[in-house]
Amino acid sequence: MNAMAQPPATTEARFEPLTPERLDALMAIEQNAYSHPWSRGNFTDALAAGYQVQLLTAGAQILGYFVAMPGVQEAHLLNITVAPAFQRQGWAHVMLDALALWARSQGAQWLWLEVRVSNERARHVYETHGYRRVGLRKCYYPGPDGQREDAVVMSLPL
Repeated sequence: MNAMAQPPATTEARFEPLTPERLDALMAIEQNAYSHPWSRGNFTDALAAGYQVQLLTAGAQILGYFVAMPGVQEAHLLNITVAPAFQRQGWAHVMLDALALWARSQGAQWLWLEVRVSNERARHVYETHGYRRVGLRKCYYPGPDGQREDAVVMSLPL
């Protein structure tokens, strides 16, 4: 794939739930996008638990996906990923809008997430979408060479 692939021009982007048949394609994106990707088990457990797992697609192409866990008057974003070939095209904002709509429909008043301290690009996307830093989780994420990385806790009132 080229660095800035375009979704098929004649196909509109849409959301669809993750199915077991699409898991291999999702896993290829997950492993390409992260140094510490989620495992297949993480995704199958999320599906089994009834979490919201949505793919953003254009035709057969997966542009991105998100996983969110409902709670009492809140929802927690566990994973949001734009396929590397489709990054910097606004798809993260599309998914964040869809996430907020879903969360509101579940009666959530807040959205929560954690993001690596080092992931300045993602933090900027969240901030421009209205999320605010509310805390820090020390040594939350695995890092290189067995080290751990802090997570910034962010929230969005709905």
